[in-house]
Amino acid sequence: MLSDIEIASQAKMKKISEIAEEIGIKNEELEPYGYYKAKISNDAVNRLKNEKDGKLILVTAVNPTPAGEGKTTVSIGLSQGMAKIGKKSIVALREPSLGPVFGIKGGAAGGGYSQVVPMEDINLHFTGDMHAITSANNLMCAILDNHIQQGNELGIDQRRVQIKRCLDMNDRALRNIVCSLGGKLNGIPREDHFIITVASEVMAILCLSEDLFDLKERLGKILVAYTYDGKPVYCRDIKANGAMTVLLKDAIKPNLVQTLENTPVIMHGGPFANIAHGCNSVRATKTALKLADYCITEAGFGSDLGAEKFLDIKCRFAGIKPSCIVLVATVRSMKYNGGVPKTELAKENMEALQKGSVNLGAHIDNLHKYGVPVVVAINHFYADTDREIEFVKNFCESRGAEFAVTKCFAEGGEGSKELAQKVADACEKENNFEFLYDIDAPLYEKVETIAKEIYGADGVDYTKEAKKSLDEFISLGADKMPVCMAKTQYSLSDNPQALGRPSGFRITVSSASLSNGAGFVVLQTGSIMTMPGLSKSPAAYQIDIDENGNTVGLF
Repeated sequence: MLSDIEIASQAKMKKISEIAEEIGIKNEELEPYGYYKAKISNDAVNRLKNEKDGKLILVTAVNPTPAGEGKTTVSIGLSQGMAKIGKKSIVALREPSLGPVFGIKGGAAGGGYSQVVPMEDINLHFTGDMHAITSANNLMCAILDNHIQQGNELGIDQRRVQIKRCLDMNDRALRNIVCSLGGKLNGIPREDHFIITVASEVMAILCLSEDLFDLKERLGKILVAYTYDGKPVYCRDIKANGAMTVLLKDAIKPNLVQTLENTPVIMHGGPFANIAHGCNSVRATKTALKLADYCITEAGFGSDLGAEKFLDIKCRFAGIKPSCIVLVATVRSMKYNGGVPKTELAKENMEALQKGSVNLGAHIDNLHKYGVPVVVAINHFYADTDREIEFVKNFCESRGAEFAVTKCFAEGGEGSKELAQKVADACEKENNFEFLYDIDAPLYEKVETIAKEIYGADGVDYTKEAKKSLDEFISLGADKMPVCMAKTQYSLSDNPQALGRPSGFRITVSSASLSNGAGFVVLQTGSIMTMPGLSKSPAAYQIDIDENGNTVGLF
């Protein structure tokens, strides 16, 4: 089979104006970036607000394994499959970050014959949204340091600066730095830090903002520092949010592209789900709901991370609810959770499959707590045997979940017709969607609920630093906010080595931060990195230009 980039390079794309016309976007409402990608104007988003919503389908997954589960690929394949059975759908996805593209994971435009194109553009600079978010965040940081240098009228304590600079790249050397060295003219020396752009609060705010003015107000609420006498200083206090909004005025507009089968894709925003809320923008999802009968969107990593945050944060803020949740799994992931090493996953192993099925069962149980119909999608690999598939099918049915095999990687939409029909049918079933916790519950109680109900923990422990921070945030009004848990994606617990369905453990919250503009409190567990590093052999080593000027090695 051809590589992803070879398949994408052979795609017969339609001009983006044709894709827009097919879904009801007027030519004057489209802002093209070349022939095959465009932004949807604010006029279009506003015009569509009173249109009827389609059905919302959330795609999530089991805990990721080294074998790969293909959640984005399944999301794209499902949308193509919907078209094959005569349904009008749009898939709404996050934009890729350059960190994973050049790191280990690779791009985020799907794979095989279920990809979003132009794949190369999307995985690299796309329409410049990531750069705009990076610039806006770093402008805020520059204005803060300049305020301190120019007399520090607000009395900001440089030891209690809350915001960090960002870069859309994996660069461990920038995690902890000292800035403003070199003498008086270069500012007041202090410790500083970099995070990856997708972990920044500016990214979260862009993805949760309803419009440009909501964006400006939210940016103004960012907690940037404390004064010497312990008072909070917000972004509006240093007069940065207006200029930041100007930098983001185009970035807030959703991006329109297409799949390999010329079905529409709205791609916008890109927060990670292990350190942020892990969903594409509210504007993208709401716009897709107005333009199609079905909006298919994904949330990062497993149901314990992206899905929980999608359901308890994004749905709460946006006033939306899913009609169906698709849970992506693989036979390989279940065998891996059953103790089989990556090198042995292609061999049939019914004992390991049964043992590892507890992880899939935990995710099904978690999603049922939200009162929404669940369809398990087994992403098919060539080595899967009929006996293994039959076991998974029976297991899902015993847990009250619908089941379908998808061969979208190798067959595109044709390989997802069964899944598409199962999902369409599930959208018509009884739906009793409810949040996991009451927003008015005390902050510590909300954390306890997530830990016990979603992770399966016995309880939560807090370091002194974390408890001090949380108590301070509560005094600032954060008690009524939802919580955003930063946790390893590899396990339901905070220990990445604890596979399957761990029990008899407690979650430890090591630190906390307040995303006041985004509207949630972030609690860090374990050793989650907000600025990843490159591996010993990163994907960047394989990416190059050939003798004809074509990109090779991108996946």
